Amino acid sequence: MRPLPSPATAVISEQGVVTGWSEGARRLLGYAPAEIMGRPAARLLAHGAGPVAPPEAPWPADLAGTLALRHRDGHDLTLPLNATRRTTTSGVTEWLVTSTAAAEEDAGTGVAPQDRAPGTRAPEGEAPVEAPGPGTPAGGTPLPGLPTDETLGAWAFAQSPCLLAVFDTELRLLRANAAMERALSLPQARMRGLRLTDIVPDPVSEETERTMGLVLRSGRPQHTPTALRPTGNSSEAGRPATATALTDDDGGIRAVCLAVHARAEEPDHNLTRQRMLREDPGAGIGTTLDLERTAQELTDAAVPRLADAAAVDLCEIPRHSRPTGPLPLRRTAYRSHPPGTPPPGGEEPVTHPAHSPLTQCLTTGRSAVYRMDDPSLGQWRATDPEAAWLDQAGTHTIMVVPMVTAGSTLGVALFTRHRNPQPFTPDDLQLAEQLTHRAATGIHNARRFTRERTTTMTLQRSLLPHTLPDQPALDIATRYLPAGTEAGVGGDWFDVIPLSGARVALAVGDVVGHGIRASATMGRLRTAVRTLADVDLPPDELLTRLDDLVLHLSTDESSTSTDITTGIGTTCLYAIYDPISRELTHARAGHPPPAAATPDGDVYFLDTPAGPPLGLGGLPFETSTTTLDEGTLLAFYTNGLLNPRETDLDQTLDTLFTALARPSAGLETTCDRILTTLLTHPPTDDIALLIARTKTLRPQRVATWTLPHDPAVVTEARHRTTERLTGWGLVEAVFITELIVSELVTNAIRYGKPPIQLRLIHTDTTLTTEVTDHSSTSPHLRHAHTYDENGRGLYLIAQLTQRWGTRHTPTSKTIWTEQTLM
Repeated sequence: MRPLPSPATAVISEQGVVTGWSEGARRLLGYAPAEIMGRPAARLLAHGAGPVAPPEAPWPADLAGTLALRHRDGHDLTLPLNATRRTTTSGVTEWLVTSTAAAEEDAGTGVAPQDRAPGTRAPEGEAPVEAPGPGTPAGGTPLPGLPTDETLGAWAFAQSPCLLAVFDTELRLLRANAAMERALSLPQARMRGLRLTDIVPDPVSEETERTMGLVLRSGRPQHTPTALRPTGNSSEAGRPATATALTDDDGGIRAVCLAVHARAEEPDHNLTRQRMLREDPGAGIGTTLDLERTAQELTDAAVPRLADAAAVDLCEIPRHSRPTGPLPLRRTAYRSHPPGTPPPGGEEPVTHPAHSPLTQCLTTGRSAVYRMDDPSLGQWRATDPEAAWLDQAGTHTIMVVPMVTAGSTLGVALFTRHRNPQPFTPDDLQLAEQLTHRAATGIHNARRFTRERTTTMTLQRSLLPHTLPDQPALDIATRYLPAGTEAGVGGDWFDVIPLSGARVALAVGDVVGHGIRASATMGRLRTAVRTLADVDLPPDELLTRLDDLVLHLSTDESSTSTDITTGIGTTCLYAIYDPISRELTHARAGHPPPAAATPDGDVYFLDTPAGPPLGLGGLPFETSTTTLDEGTLLAFYTNGLLNPRETDLDQTLDTLFTALARPSAGLETTCDRILTTLLTHPPTDDIALLIARTKTLRPQRVATWTLPHDPAVVTEARHRTTERLTGWGLVEAVFITELIVSELVTNAIRYGKPPIQLRLIHTDTTLTTEVTDHSSTSPHLRHAHTYDENGRGLYLIAQLTQRWGTRHTPTSKTIWTEQTLM
């Protein structure tokens, strides 16, 4: 039997992004995985083909048809496609898109002539396989009136009550019988060429594939207690199965057959259970990522249709191995019909004795049905308050089902009957297991989501500024609001960076995606912005360097990860405010423009040139400079603030402008007013908000002198410095500042070019000394040797000041120092 060629398969997220790309897809359309992974699927559409419009009703789970796609070399292909919506074990909903065109091009129908069923139609140009005459046995001698062995085999495979499927040596489905098609709700043509884990993404399918792999390696049949668990409440769930190797005449393994055994009691005669299965009572379980609500949904689904009372007891900490003794359990959910006395327990965990049915269920990992008058329960009924409560309620039968999923023991579900006189049956137990398994999966996802969200929130909070730095240029207030949806925390951020000359830099950014990877990418970008700001780059050049960094990050990560959170599409707004000139220099990369409100209450958007998002590479950014009045209110924000539910953009902007048009309000009050008026629902995306009010440094606090290019002027510079510091009342700073001025002015005269400017800036907490000349050379700190006559001045300055550095303009450079005033 010839193995099938690889089918063309792709996985597309709910957002329309390609997250999976097979080798067959590469052969069919020519795109390597690195070229299409993380890109919109719409890129694959043929020229002129618009995106598929959504139907008026919700999308069905299965779609089939033809679609015109574009090959990598530019020509168009019209291909038959099948699309199936599926939910992975991690709770992610996605589309599996398959096409058999690659297999049909490679091998016709993909089935060798000798493997085609007798009497079936052969492809054009190939002779049909003739069925042997009636009654022809394997040896070739006809037996009148009897069908052939081949016909009998085909009938047995197609009509067997067992679920039968044949997989090739790469565990891709070759053939399935009608029972298997009914169980999986998919025709054979839709499943052909796919692995079992693609058809049914489930831990049971993964275990079944491992069993079939063992058959291929050993050649011996393997049994598995549970195989092929379809999604939903299917009657095929939980059946045992056998995997057997199919060998040729020489003993070589050519395929593996999976047989899921039929049940003797089928069809099910329990009308209540049949009605429950038709109604799908578990559809309401796991609707949220709330642990306690999911537990309550299980009891609501079971009572009163399956049981008269139900309770869910959860372990305080999930166990990743089967417990060997009693565990503390906390009663998380309970419901009875009619409502009666609640069971013991509640907020405090309760440890049941070792002989309790609940403890036995946890330690063995098996479900069980007990009658309360069973002699084996005598000791438990005499010692456990749980049993006393059940006796008082008149309970006659109980069911205990372990809550186990993904290898973790989460707790136990208890079902009881006291009003219904009928005891629980094995069919009731099977239904309880299905409901409990669904609830356990929901609780596991809820715990994992909570853990991941807590981790991401902790990382996000640690990467955002804890306190705002002291600086004389702006009064600032900030807010950060994580998304209120299941998507989790994203990569929104803000920063306030003091610069030389009493200036301050403001940065706000938004990283694509959510979760830990988005937060980690945000941390990288925020660190890069701080590093680039430290060398005093102008906004457009800083964004250009940041764009290069994002491009490198995406290149490095695309080869090792299918996660699209690599920074491509990140937005950023960067601005520098100078309180002396009252100028705001700003640039943006795909980010919403900042809003400004004058002291008179006029609100407008700053004219910041629009730049592309980060990560596209090679596109320029532009800088704009705006002069602001003292007391102007600035609002920097991420786009989550402009995307509230059920509100159009114009109304949102009007609300934002109204909230900003009160210049007399405090900044903290303004932040709260913006959020409360704009957000009538939990935000669907993260929100970072930074509000700043401009301040002006008075001319009396700044002294500027233009000095001639003459060494004799150094004495005059020191004298002017002493006079100005004395006038400011900074007598204690005179000696150190004279040394700084003497060294910096001497270096400017010796190594720089005229004109030379000396500037002193006095704020409440710092004294800044700046010397500017029109050369591009920069000094470097070094250690002078014992007999060197030069090289000690800059080292001395570094020891006497808190900070020093160099900043460049297109025509000059400035050496600055900063002293802290006590």
